[in-house]
Amino acid sequence: MLVIGLTGGIGTGKSEVARILGELGAEVIDADKVGHQVYAPHTKAWREIVRAFGHQVLKSSGEVDREKLGAIVFGQPEKMARLNAITHPVIAERIRHRIGELERRGVRVAVVEAALLTVTPLAGLADEVWVTDAPEEQVVERLARRGHLSPEEVRRRIRMQEPFSEMAKSAQVVVENRGSLDELREKVRALWERRVSERTG
Repeated sequence: MLVIGLTGGIGTGKSEVARILGELGAEVIDADKVGHQVYAPHTKAWREIVRAFGHQVLKSSGEVDREKLGAIVFGQPEKMARLNAITHPVIAERIRHRIGELERRGVRVAVVEAALLTVTPLAGLADEVWVTDAPEEQVVERLARRGHLSPEEVRRRIRMQEPFSEMAKSAQVVVENRGSLDELREKVRALWERRVSERTG
């Protein structure tokens, strides 16, 4: 089984590429969804998070309030590192287990979609790494158009994330997302034919 690690900066089309790869036949593992499971009440990671950051990060239901937790760690490298040390190994282990299940089922291609792929234990799970990229002004325009973030907030988040130049060092494939959705779909289809079909038969 071929395991593709898919990463990229905010608004560069990573999730869209994952969706297209899923349409082409890959099984997609969304690391963010796995991360949500790690925060479930009374799990080992949940207890360590409460111990590290206090009951203030919990909702009345007992679930971790990810917005409150994010506000505490965002822009605070020591606190972010502490949270990552709790969650990343658990997420990686769950994804490793999922990859094993897919392989036993005879799946040919698995895609691990993860924003922090290249700086976490997840990098070691992939046979090759694909990174999405897009011009900053297009990213700002896309995300501002969705209405969730102001242009200033988008730029701030871009500055906070790992630079593309660093992500690209670990990548075998860079997916440039500079045009329309149809253009992106054709680009991913061509990559599938050239890099995936040949290797998986």
